[in-house]
Amino acid sequence: MLVLGVVAAALVLALALAGLAQAQAARGTAQTGADLAALAAATAVRDGWEPCGRAREAAARNRAVVVACTEQGAGVVRVDVESRAGVTFLGATLGRATAAARAGPASAR
Repeated sequence: MLVLGVVAAALVLALALAGLAQAQAARGTAQTGADLAALAAATAVRDGWEPCGRAREAAARNRAVVVACTEQGAGVVRVDVESRAGVTFLGATLGRATAAARAGPASAR
């Protein structure tokens, strides 16, 4: 019986660590999408284009969806995204990772 308990505890620990790793990967994907979307939007502002459309395109190419896009003046854009890949556990989606990023010219600091 003791062996069964130890094996069950090890299995639960392994499942928990796998879930944690999946959540961290989803967060990384969301942050990458936010960073690249913000850079695309800031470049669009610099070039005289519509920044939020560019942010949506860049986010989509990086498995993310823009949930907010704000021009903050001086060429700075803030983009909030949500990862398309949700965190799942035993087939149930527990949630989606979110991230935000700002980008703009260095002179806007």
